Amino acid sequence: MNEKENSLSAPPEPRPEHGPEARERTRQDAKREMVEFVKMVVWFLLLFLVLRGFVIEGYEVQGPSMEPTLHEQERILVFKLGQHWPFSGFLGTRPGDIVVFDSPDDRGKRYVKRVIAMGPEERSGNMVRAGRDGEPETGVRLRLRDTAIYVNDRKLDQSYLAENALSSEEDREVVIGPDEYFVMGDNRNISKDSRNFGAVGEDLVIGRALLRFWPLDRFGFIK
Repeated sequence: MNEKENSLSAPPEPRPEHGPEARERTRQDAKREMVEFVKMVVWFLLLFLVLRGFVIEGYEVQGPSMEPTLHEQERILVFKLGQHWPFSGFLGTRPGDIVVFDSPDDRGKRYVKRVIAMGPEERSGNMVRAGRDGEPETGVRLRLRDTAIYVNDRKLDQSYLAENALSSEEDREVVIGPDEYFVMGDNRNISKDSRNFGAVGEDLVIGRALLRFWPLDRFGFIK
């Protein structure tokens, strides 16, 4: 054996596990973890506020005016982004959607109703409208007659309604102006809606009801 093979290196000195240095390292690690936790909570709160203010918001249904689609005390999520440009073009409200909006005649109250018809959209650019007999089209014509609804002389399909929810209306016609919504509850016999307070302006619409998340046995998208 040569001298190199016979040599042994001394083992490293053990580092104290409970000395002042170890305790300081523990304090520093705990401090870093606390700072990271606080950062995570702050970012979560900011994200929540942004989502609630501009994207999505939860509501509890009160009253039976949207039965059988929505029942009292059910909880829904309302998508708000579709009411704002540039998302309104492909995520915006359409006839048949269910929307939440501020009451036109009762400040501080909000309703959930179904959009039956919409007025023409006000857009900038080169656009013309053609109405009947060559007259300019300034609105959408909606007619209520018995239990039927006609939009620009076309009868609407109301197969989503329960038979006992239909109401017989006097024969009348209304014109829905630009950026207005004619809304009605699915339980027509007891619903307060555009038959009472008129068409709802787009500026009053909060957003579209997309999802029912409570109770769990009725969880799903709203149609």
